[in-house]
Amino acid sequence: MRKPVNRFPFATGTTNRFGRSSLGGGLSTLNSNTRISIPAAGKSEPLPSGTRAGQGQSNLGLNSERLRAAMVQRLRNQGVQDEKVLGAMMAVPRHIFVDEGLASRAYEDAALPIGHGQTISQPWVVARMIAAICENRVPAKVLEVGAGCGYQAAVLAQFVKEVHAVERIRGLYEMARMHLRSLRLTGRVRLAFGDGMLGLPGVAPFDAIIVAAAGFKIPQSLLEQLTVGGRLIAPEGTAAQRLVLIERTGIASWRRQELESVRFVPLRAGTQS
Repeated sequence: MRKPVNRFPFATGTTNRFGRSSLGGGLSTLNSNTRISIPAAGKSEPLPSGTRAGQGQSNLGLNSERLRAAMVQRLRNQGVQDEKVLGAMMAVPRHIFVDEGLASRAYEDAALPIGHGQTISQPWVVARMIAAICENRVPAKVLEVGAGCGYQAAVLAQFVKEVHAVERIRGLYEMARMHLRSLRLTGRVRLAFGDGMLGLPGVAPFDAIIVAAAGFKIPQSLLEQLTVGGRLIAPEGTAAQRLVLIERTGIASWRRQELESVRFVPLRAGTQS
C-alpha cells in the first residue's frame, strides 16, 4: 500500500496549550525527511489504549515507553534488524524533540515539522540510515550533517562513542543543544553551528557520516573526510531522490550503492541566523 506523497496535515500549523503554533506552516514536499513508498507493515498504528490524540508532552510521558515499543516493533516489521539501532530508538524519547502540539504523533511513522522549514525525520529513515552505516561494524566516530532538533544525534549517542553534529540554522542549533542537554548527552554529542557541506575537517576523519538533507551531488569535501573503510549515507537528487551509501575503499576511491527512494529537505551551503 502506497503512502500518499502530498498528505501534510500540519500545513496550516498546530495547536498546543499555549495557543496556535506556526511550526507546521509551509510544510511541503520539499521539507519532509521520509521514505516515499512504505511497505504495508509500515502503516501508522492506532495509539495504545489510554493515549489520547492531542495530549501534551507532560501527559504523553506516561505512555512514552509503550509508544516507543510499538514504534520499534513496526521498524522490525519494516526490515530493520540491527538490535543496537532498535535499542537506541527505544531509549530516546522522540516526543520531547517535537512541538507540544505534535507530541501525540511523535511515534507514528511520519516526519514532523520542527520549524524553520525543516522536519524531524521519519523513524524508519533514522533507523535505516543508522543501520546502513553500522552494518557488520560499530563506528566509533560519526559526523551528522543537519542536526535539526537533535533527535538522530541522540539516537547515535546511545552506542557511538563520539558523535559530531553540524547545524546551519541558528534556531535549530539552539533547539538541538537544549534537547541534548535535557537528556544529558552533551558529553557524547559535540554540536557545532556551521556549514554542514564543509563537514568538520579539523575533526576528521570519521568512521561514518550521515547527511540529513539532499543535494544534487554529495559534496566531495564530505567524502574526503571519511576514513578508509568508512561509510557515508545521504539522500541525493532534486525532484527524484534516493538514499546513497558510499564506502571509501582507498585514498582516492569510493564504492557507491543506491538504496530506497526518499524525499528530504534540500542541502544548502552557508549558515542562517
